[in-house]
Amino acid sequence: MDKEDIFRLAKNPRFISGIYNYCDRWCERCPFTSRCLTYAMEAEDNDNPAIRDLNSEAFWNKLQSIFEQTAEMINELAEEMGIDLNSLDMESASDDISLQKAKADSHELVIAAICYGKMVNDWFESEYLSFKQKEDELNTLLKIGLDKDSLHADADSIQDAVEVIRWYQHQIEVKLKRALAQDDLFDAGKEDTILRNDADGSIKVALIGMDRSIGAWGKLREHFSEKTDSILDILLHLDRLRRRTEELFPQARSFNRPGFDTMN
Repeated sequence: MDKEDIFRLAKNPRFISGIYNYCDRWCERCPFTSRCLTYAMEAEDNDNPAIRDLNSEAFWNKLQSIFEQTAEMINELAEEMGIDLNSLDMESASDDISLQKAKADSHELVIAAICYGKMVNDWFESEYLSFKQKEDELNTLLKIGLDKDSLHADADSIQDAVEVIRWYQHQIEVKLKRALAQDDLFDAGKEDTILRNDADGSIKVALIGMDRSIGAWGKLREHFSEKTDSILDILLHLDRLRRRTEELFPQARSFNRPGFDTMN
């Protein structure tokens, strides 16, 4: 796909502008893939597996092509907007980015999110045998002819809960960091509406991940009632993180994500 193809796609009215900025990247479960420019661009390469193989020359040629196209578009857009790319103070910008990242990494929300990710790993590692036993139990019940639909529904429910938990396990941390790295938002007397909106958008995605994870843990608690105490520990930690995030970003829930929250 060359630059002209990208601009052609971008002008197609079927695509929702900016829908890819505040999604959870779970394309397999997204109802808006047909209206997402990023998905359409990635789909262009799906028929050529070599492009996704790091050991293939096609992969590196594609990467070089993307770099060249992106650089060309940046130059054109900068010229249109009257921006002198050579006038940027790269040393100062680099220092600012490093400071923002350090502040985000040490923020209480990020620390709590990292802790949650570790709790998830520890729980699944310690409960491996519980899942094996549940699998054996369901297979035994199937063999003796009990309600197959109900048993399959239980198995699907467990699998779905695990997939949801694992998908958002680390994404919550990533989205929180992205929002918190908008350093200008947290300096007294400095407010930027664009940055504030962008931060709220990222926080909303993190909150949605927390909501869905809490629901998924609730499902697992129903199927593994004997593990209620250990699951409740995780639920309480995640719920505290959710409440504290809402406290620090009170406008995030009302942020309208393009497509997801603006379509009837």
